[in-house]
Amino acid sequence: MRTLIATTLLLSLAACDSGSKQPATTAPQQKIMVRSPEQDALHNLDTMNRDIGLKRAIQDSGMPCKRVTKSGYVQEYNTLSMWSATCADKREWAIFVGPDGSAQVRPCEDEERLKLPPCVIAADPTGRTSRAQQGRPVQTQQQ
Repeated sequence: MRTLIATTLLLSLAACDSGSKQPATTAPQQKIMVRSPEQDALHNLDTMNRDIGLKRAIQDSGMPCKRVTKSGYVQEYNTLSMWSATCADKREWAIFVGPDGSAQVRPCEDEERLKLPPCVIAADPTGRTSRAQQGRPVQTQQQ
């Protein structure tokens, strides 16, 4: 009786591998980009208000910045919108804005060590052009 049970189990296991070595086919997965109103709003600010918003993000992270002299959109990095800001003291910052409205601030000098994208502002510092090219909706401020 035990031999019969063992033989049945072995045959069942052997039947599981039908000899088919074809790889399982799966449909390619599309990345889903989640955007917060805060991320989209930052793209629609004029230069002065963008500078103020990025200055506040830098200061809220505990870093000094009396005035932003230059700022702009860099690129999307994972689910974060990456911005760059230069303060009056010549320090350059990378600001990563998350879909939850949070901001992470890093000195641009750390980009290589942390394997982050370079802090190079895109041709359109608002980021509207590059986002439109990536198939994202572009909203403009109503005047």
